[in-house]
Amino acid sequence: MKNDPKYGPAAQTPQQRAYVLAQMQAVRPDLYKKATGHIAQLYRRYIDGELSWEDVCALREAPSQP
Repeated sequence: MKNDPKYGPAAQTPQQRAYVLAQMQAVRPDLYKKATGHIAQLYRRYIDGELSWEDVCALREAPSQP
């Protein structure tokens, strides 16, 4: 498998990205337990490889569209 620089070395597969996200959620449950449907969708897209974590952060912080 080719190493995609868009993801860290420990997050190359969907399973690895899911594990990384679960670890972040375990460390900061107060932050991740209030994830809205939109943010949960961003997390799923990260796990699926559609978005990098930088993309998720930028979209999570962007103002909501009406």
